[in-house]
Amino acid sequence: MNTILYVVRHGQTEWHAENRYAGVSDVALTGTGREQAERLGRWAAETGAEAVWASPLSRSRATAAPAASALGLPITIDGDLMEVDFGSAEGRTRAELPPADVDAFLADPVTGVFPGAEDPRKAVERGMTALRRIASRHRGERALVVTHNTLLRLTLCGLLGIAPSSYRTVFPQVRNCAVTELRMTGRSTALISYNVPVP
Repeated sequence: MNTILYVVRHGQTEWHAENRYAGVSDVALTGTGREQAERLGRWAAETGAEAVWASPLSRSRATAAPAASALGLPITIDGDLMEVDFGSAEGRTRAELPPADVDAFLADPVTGVFPGAEDPRKAVERGMTALRRIASRHRGERALVVTHNTLLRLTLCGLLGIAPSSYRTVFPQVRNCAVTELRMTGRSTALISYNVPVP
């Protein structure tokens, strides 16, 4: 049976304006981010989703809350939906990092990860595990999943058979609170739409 997953990046955070790597840091939504979450909630109310899932970070939970309220559902937290740990880049901008580290990352974000960062290949595996687990629990249903920018792009690479080192070029941007729709059947995944803003 098919499961439809609406996978969403959380709303805008306080570090977006400065383009800081948030990663596993717990950064709050801005007023704009809360407005985005409210719009997502109104959109989600029309989907008939039977479940709402989120990463444990507060920006994801706060983004999921209006949708859960509109649907009359609890938020199920899954640690495997956490953002990638950026190691030495956490809380910093590229300008604040050693140029050699930035150059290595831009050349290949898998082999050139920032010092102390999570291995992107492991992030791919946990992201796929999370989405497949959610799909298995909601066979024949629809679920809203609120997660993070880099984890989502890496996970899409894994699910669609794309080299993880290409995630920044194949999926160059995930807008805040934009929807990526996946149809999952067993271990097969179809990308129905990507990065679609909610009205």
